[in-house]
Amino acid sequence: MELEKIRNLSDEELKTTENSAAEQLFRLRFQKSLGNQEGIKKLRVLKLDIARAKTVARERTIEAEKKANPIVKNAAPAKSTRTERKKAKA
Repeated sequence: MELEKIRNLSDEELKTTENSAAEQLFRLRFQKSLGNQEGIKKLRVLKLDIARAKTVARERTIEAEKKANPIVKNAAPAKSTRTERKKAKA
């Protein structure tokens, strides 16, 4: 599945897609262990689909966290203690 199609899915559809791909991957691995060599190339495609779905889901959670907790900018940096140590030595 293409990345743009995955990005356009809702959260529930994304989870469903990930679960169905994982189930297909399990079945293909099981068939492979039994000696059936059909669909070997499909393994790679399914792994990539699962990875893409997980990536999009993670991007969405990170974006939601950023919206919930905005970063405070223009905070004063920590005061240096170097000059105070120099004064104490002198």
